[in-house]
Amino acid sequence: MRLLVVIANYKVAHLTIDCLRSLAKEIGNVPGTRVAVCENGTGDDSAQRIQRAIDDNGWNAWCTLMAVNPNLGFTGGNNVILRPALQSADQPQYVVLLNADTIVHQNALRQLLDFMDEHPDVGVAGSGLEYPDRRPQNSAFRFPSAWSEFEGSINLGLVSRALKRWVVTLPMPNHACEVDWVGGASMIIRREVFEDIGVLDQGYYTHFEDVDFCFNAHKAGWAVWYVPDSRVTHLVGQSTGLTIANPKRRFPPYFFGARRRYFLKNHGPFHAALADAALICGLALWRLRVLFGKQDMMAAHILYDSIRYSVFVTGFRLTDVKNPALFS
Repeated sequence: MRLLVVIANYKVAHLTIDCLRSLAKEIGNVPGTRVAVCENGTGDDSAQRIQRAIDDNGWNAWCTLMAVNPNLGFTGGNNVILRPALQSADQPQYVVLLNADTIVHQNALRQLLDFMDEHPDVGVAGSGLEYPDRRPQNSAFRFPSAWSEFEGSINLGLVSRALKRWVVTLPMPNHACEVDWVGGASMIIRREVFEDIGVLDQGYYTHFEDVDFCFNAHKAGWAVWYVPDSRVTHLVGQSTGLTIANPKRRFPPYFFGARRRYFLKNHGPFHAALADAALICGLALWRLRVLFGKQDMMAAHILYDSIRYSVFVTGFRLTDVKNPALFS
């Protein structure tokens, strides 16, 4: 198999069908492409609706559907397809992890494949994501650190300029370039990377799995690149509700759990403590600015939750993020 596109659906069957419709126009451009959808424990008639769309549109030749229950998060929903595919007799040369809330533009897959074929040292590459109104969406990043946690939480221009080397979000490149990590909404991965580091870490459930995967790909010697010529529209957070249209929504516990896991797993207890202290200090200073008239655009209860889920309260033992479908 040349390429396997993996899509995990949760509560967005209509968007998954739209995504498949955009892929249908591209399948002919990339011979040997298959698409596998995981209906990830939505708990309604989503599986039937998606299967009906596959049947009615004649997509059966290249698209299959698997349904699981309960919801396994982004990591588990992708892994139930990745594991058997990577152990099959017809293993894919490349895998694209594609969010259900995306629309693939013309030649987006072709651009990723051509880039990977031409750069055998690259293990992971990400598409150029954009909003529905064509505005570019941040898709290329530096790895998080204690410095970036302070910069991002205090939200002060003077601090951002002083710490610009550690700002997570990179200025939007208009050409292909090497980066630390790329957003997992549209990310191509060479099969050999899975052989070196395994599939997605299911201990994350959802959030931080893309930065973790790229971090470990780097450790294994693989380069990560951003490829803006591969254009994909991303509707952002439709499954989780963490959207730009709702910036004041309270972050769920699994977000903080994933952040905690990333720092403990990849940087150890000392750096995790520094990152938490930097985040809390930055947010506390932000709250002081709000008291003096600054408009508050932070998520609800963000300072309280950052303290509550920090290593200072939860401890330093590396644990899996609790799946809310199992522990609600």
